Amino acid sequence: MNNQQIVLASRPQGEATAANFRFVEAPLPALADGQVLVRHHYLSLDPYMRGRMNDSKSYAAPQPLGEVMIGGTVGEVVDSRHPGYAAGDAVVGMGGWQLYSVVDGGAAGMLRKVDTRLPLSAYLGAVGMPGVTAWYGLVRIIAPKPGQTVVVSAASGAVGSVVGQLAKARGCRVVGYAGGAAKCAYVVDELGFDACIDYREHADARSLARALRDAAPDGVDGCFENVGGAVMDATMLRMNDFGRISLCGMIAGYDGQPIPMTWPQLILQSRLTVQGFIVSEHMGDWPEALRELAAGVAGGTIKYRESIADGLAAAPEAFLGMLKGRNFGKQLVKLV
Repeated sequence: MNNQQIVLASRPQGEATAANFRFVEAPLPALADGQVLVRHHYLSLDPYMRGRMNDSKSYAAPQPLGEVMIGGTVGEVVDSRHPGYAAGDAVVGMGGWQLYSVVDGGAAGMLRKVDTRLPLSAYLGAVGMPGVTAWYGLVRIIAPKPGQTVVVSAASGAVGSVVGQLAKARGCRVVGYAGGAAKCAYVVDELGFDACIDYREHADARSLARALRDAAPDGVDGCFENVGGAVMDATMLRMNDFGRISLCGMIAGYDGQPIPMTWPQLILQSRLTVQGFIVSEHMGDWPEALRELAAGVAGGTIKYRESIADGLAAAPEAFLGMLKGRNFGKQLVKLV
């Protein structure tokens, strides 16, 4: 039986293109003791993947050339030589851009069984890595108090949408940034944010800051930053003293170009805390986060939206479109 895979063919020089990927087929190896064969149902496409396509000088864990693209997957065990897994088990892991993966069932963090009472795709979004990212950045870094104001960039995306809903549940005023009227309407009308700013309607950071002043008249206590650039500059202009910035993503700079910060002196003047984080370095917090996220999705208090591409061959174009904001919510590829 052959496996279909997408590998990194070359490193992007600036903007990534379809030419940076290559579709290949390879035979599946026989399972050794302790291994598990997983058939993937969904593949997750996430902005962090673009950073890993760069060389080692620009990212701590680069994607090796010629190897299967990294990525979260959810699917079903089809064969197992590990006592902890059996055929038919639903599992989530980091299977990559391929139809099947062979996983060491005993390796910590490589594979996790999931409850099929929730949609499988949710384990790559609101009840998966994006959801835990949202939870950790909000709860552990911003640590908001009731009545405070939290601002979220990329608010309609897989991470930002969960941040806002968790912040509202904690009694905060929540303001989002999103691109386009449809996304802003979704953020307010369906996700329950108090306001959303369409960044496409503003030419620069000062214009964005004026809009944020109207949406957050009492200033900003916590910022969950996914974008960087002018959006982050605008939020920093409105930060209250001792505000907290949870730095999750910098999608404005995933093409490898520098991202200038216009007013870094605000960090000093407003005594801000700015903390970047990688959620995989905080596995001890995952169980608590996943309990809250799963309960929220099951109970309907955490809502999410998905954009689904069909088939592995569609992954590169779906990924490139996501980097340009063409997706709406979590970007997935359906493989079954």
